[in-house]
Amino acid sequence: MRLRPAVTRLHRWFGLSMAGFLFLAGLSGAFLAWYEELDAWLSPALLKAQPVTGHEHVLAPLVLRAQVERAYPDKLVNHIPLSQPAGRSAVFYVVARPGQPGTPEAPVLQVLVHPYTGQVLGERVLGEIGFDPKHVMPFIYRLHHSLALGTAGIILLGAMAILWTVDCFLGFWLTLPAPRRRLESAVPGQLTGKPWLVKWKHSWSIRWHNGAYKRNFDLHRAGGLWIWPMLVVLAWSSVAFNLSPVYYSTMKSAGLPFQGTAKSLQASGVPQFEPGLDWSQALKTGRELMSAQALARDFKTEREDLLYYDVRKATFSYYVRSSLDVREKVGRTHVVFDAHTGALRSTWIPTGAAAGDTLTSWITALHIAGMWGQPFQIFVTLMGVLVAMLSLTGLVIWQKKRLLRRKADQARRH
Repeated sequence: MRLRPAVTRLHRWFGLSMAGFLFLAGLSGAFLAWYEELDAWLSPALLKAQPVTGHEHVLAPLVLRAQVERAYPDKLVNHIPLSQPAGRSAVFYVVARPGQPGTPEAPVLQVLVHPYTGQVLGERVLGEIGFDPKHVMPFIYRLHHSLALGTAGIILLGAMAILWTVDCFLGFWLTLPAPRRRLESAVPGQLTGKPWLVKWKHSWSIRWHNGAYKRNFDLHRAGGLWIWPMLVVLAWSSVAFNLSPVYYSTMKSAGLPFQGTAKSLQASGVPQFEPGLDWSQALKTGRELMSAQALARDFKTEREDLLYYDVRKATFSYYVRSSLDVREKVGRTHVVFDAHTGALRSTWIPTGAAAGDTLTSWITALHIAGMWGQPFQIFVTLMGVLVAMLSLTGLVIWQKKRLLRRKADQARRH
């Protein structure tokens, strides 16, 4: 079997397998580039908060946590936001305590709190299907990440992401013209045909006025070329999000090192719902440990973001946005320490420590439009629409060629 027909078949099979998934992922991703803005627009009473008379200053995070504890006495408030954007509510997560409905393995409720008054504005279960506005964007995220099917959907989309990554290279190869052939003539070494780059130039152009099929074909081929680097970023970062064991094993086999993470820390035998350190001590400990790491690794802390208690491992995680972070809205630099002794268990920084983590930080931030503000959000939105367009144009090409093959088969039979 010749190489080009074989690659064409693989590209066709992969494309048909992925078309519906990529169409859905592309359109949902276009909305998710504006997740926070759309979420606040849909549910302003829940997501927006402004200073009020007599409450002109944001309350301290621990004071807000105490308010949430009083509102949810049967729950554990294991997640404290240490900062939030101006004009937005503070976001807390609460989990079930022993003997209560729910499980300690995952957040049960997202609780939104007025940062100036401490008033609980409302709650929601992220990803829950609902007809009210507050559930729209969380559900779109769940649809994008797992088809709203839980673990099975995550694995399925992860498998599609692997096919997508491979297919990016198959599709790129198919745009390349055949190399120029040498003439079998009296002129030794003379080449026939147009120069290779001149022929490849046609793959980048669109024949707008040569009929609907040629226009559709060129949109598929040229459209994929124009955005090809970002397609690879989106595809491979999707593997990182959905099938992290495959992603990390592949990257490590390519020689890229990674830092140890809190995931590698051993869980305690029984969930410990009450840490030995109180939350005030934990916040102080996190700040001290982070300051020591910043001094040792030569980076600056720009903003506190989060203090989180893991009941399964009896550890606190203290997150900041540092000068080594890539994402703008969410800080990923963090230290993990023992919830009883305060001893440092692990440190993770997004860039500069390990090449694998640096690359992962960049491609995942690009995937979620996590940098460069609104211009890049617009770009990622357009990328989502173009991914959906590539899926549709690929289906049109397949259908057209399928009809031509059927006609050819009928002509041969007659």
